[in-house]
Amino acid sequence: MKFTTTLAAAAALALGLGGSAIAQTKAGFIYVGPVGDLGWSYEHDQGRQAVVEAFGDAVETTYVESVPEGADAERVMTQMALGGADIIFTTSFGYMDPTLNVAAKFPNVKFEHATGYKRADNVSTYSARFYEGRHVIGLIAGRMTESNTVGYIASFPIPEVVRGINAAYLAAKSVNPDVQFKVVWVYTWFDPGKEADAANALIEQGADVIMQHTDSPAAMTIAEEKGIMAFGQASDMMQFGPTARLSSIIDNWGPYYVDRVQAVMDGTWASVDTWDGIAPGMVEIGEFSDRIPADVQAEAQAAADAIAAGTLHPFTGPINKQDGSVWLAAGETADDGTLAGMNFYVEGVEGELPN
Repeated sequence: MKFTTTLAAAAALALGLGGSAIAQTKAGFIYVGPVGDLGWSYEHDQGRQAVVEAFGDAVETTYVESVPEGADAERVMTQMALGGADIIFTTSFGYMDPTLNVAAKFPNVKFEHATGYKRADNVSTYSARFYEGRHVIGLIAGRMTESNTVGYIASFPIPEVVRGINAAYLAAKSVNPDVQFKVVWVYTWFDPGKEADAANALIEQGADVIMQHTDSPAAMTIAEEKGIMAFGQASDMMQFGPTARLSSIIDNWGPYYVDRVQAVMDGTWASVDTWDGIAPGMVEIGEFSDRIPADVQAEAQAAADAIAAGTLHPFTGPINKQDGSVWLAAGETADDGTLAGMNFYVEGVEGELPN
């Protein structure tokens, strides 16, 4: 675990006559992985750096990386609050209950929890519609696979991850009726060894395209070594697979973090639930590789543009659940409440969804 403080100036900045002091706003960030993961935690730290760039001397930012989900997270949050933080961003699903517990003890501190669903007067929730990006790269995967087998490395069986699998599969299936998805659950957000093992296992099962909802570039590295294809997750990951990488889903947290810190400074902060996607720019699609044919690039870009315009929803019926029961009728789209609690595979995804 590493504790780092970024000071744009001293703890208080003396301004005006008589050296009157204006206190800095203090913003804390807690990461589940190392900022060097070049994935999830890396992009959250890019958001923190956007705060530093936006506010300069007016804001002090502190972060703690590689904090396990659970009791240790609660301890770190408490330490941060006792240290004078005005707002604390807790950036992993498993921080949800620890965030609520600590927030109850520090009602004057604002908390922002990523990917969760529990709020309080001083706790906001925020997430990105990653499933929109997975629709776009799912189309590419369906077009590009030659073995008709796409491998998917999944972290934990929570709705966020299940949504992504389903969205990617439905998109791939829409352009390639013969495509199959094989899912390996690794029960971790960041473990390069487990992620590499999962990638190798999927390749042994015939996958020539790898997708992931884990945080390290290990799968991209394996894809590059084995001569197959993959997508960057949370970050671009181009440097780990210059040949293997087809595109990527990039999480852009900077604008949100700047906005929420500004609200604390203005005294306008309120508890809200934010779920943004491609249109507001919280989900970005990485540059398309030259190995993707021009017509497939155009198809993927058109899908991204339609999602942004609101004319395409990745979950539009007819769609059945894995057991064959009807979930969405023809033309029906899933509402946010259903998506937020998604706990089933759609028809055609192989394997059993873990509890």
